[in-house]
Amino acid sequence: MKITRYKKVQKYLKFYYNNYGFHQPYQVLIDGTFCFSAFKEHINIRDQLSKYLNGSVKLLTTRCIIKETEKISKKTQGALTILKQFGIHECDHEEAVSGSKCILTMIGKKNLKHYILATQDRDLQEKMRLKSGIPLLYLHNKSPTLEKPSKASYGKAGSTLENNQFMFISETQNEMLKNMKEALGVEKVEEKNTIRKKKLKNPNPLSCKKKKKKSGMKNNTSSGNVIDGKVKKRKKSKPKKDLLQSIAK
Repeated sequence: MKITRYKKVQKYLKFYYNNYGFHQPYQVLIDGTFCFSAFKEHINIRDQLSKYLNGSVKLLTTRCIIKETEKISKKTQGALTILKQFGIHECDHEEAVSGSKCILTMIGKKNLKHYILATQDRDLQEKMRLKSGIPLLYLHNKSPTLEKPSKASYGKAGSTLENNQFMFISETQNEMLKNMKEALGVEKVEEKNTIRKKKLKNPNPLSCKKKKKKSGMKNNTSSGNVIDGKVKKRKKSKPKKDLLQSIAK
């Protein structure tokens, strides 16, 4: 199994675990359509589902589903033999009903028994998507696939989280906690630890002063050589002609 596929499965199972209380061993409710496609594709359901879900699995069916597959046993003889290998959960139907109706009654409104439904029936899948907390499992390209949680499942999970936030602590309990904190001196410590915002201060007046312009000469220069702020350059004294002639002789 690819890593991305494995991560998706674990992500979806974690969602159902956190919000709807699903846990191992996972109870997988299987109908005749799922067994028929598994038989057609030569898939070992027990081995593949335990590997795919990465945990212990209970494969279950009902008497109504078995009787429905028996009626069309000529076409689904292999699917019937696979179904009879699984455990049977009692559906309390005195007279046999269709497989989809039996599954709807087994799951009910809230899926309290935490069934993972394995079916290839598209009409049944659409009905289950309208309910919350029902994981759907089907075969795609010869491999089991757990469908992404439906909008109803996400919506119900979000509303329960919001309600739980307000249900945990009442107003009276909140007041009691405040009084206890004051008695223990916890609130005073918290006030000290809070970071105070720095107030805006006026700029330094010395930094606002304009810089004085430097005088044109350094302190070392003599006053005699300066005229109107300019320095006179000294002329080099040239040797006299007489001295040059005497040296040449």
